[in-house]
Amino acid sequence: MSQQPQFHVVSAISQATRETVYLTGCDEWSAEILQAEFIDDAEHADFRLFVASRQTRLVSAPALTPVQITDHGPVPLSNHIAAE
Repeated sequence: MSQQPQFHVVSAISQATRETVYLTGCDEWSAEILQAEFIDDAEHADFRLFVASRQTRLVSAPALTPVQITDHGPVPLSNHIAAE
């Protein structure tokens, strides 16, 4: 039985809304995980996290978030908790 690849997305907290957002493939931030860039390569993931960490005016606390791909779409296996 073959194992599914492990995907990650870059998530962060939006400075504007204080909600979780996801980095897209064109360096935009989206509240919709379906628009996120799904990454399965460790080196590329590190690079995308570096890109996100440079966007401090837009987001805080960027992190790699593991994602499970289900029949109902991607599900983050951990979430940022927006600051209150």
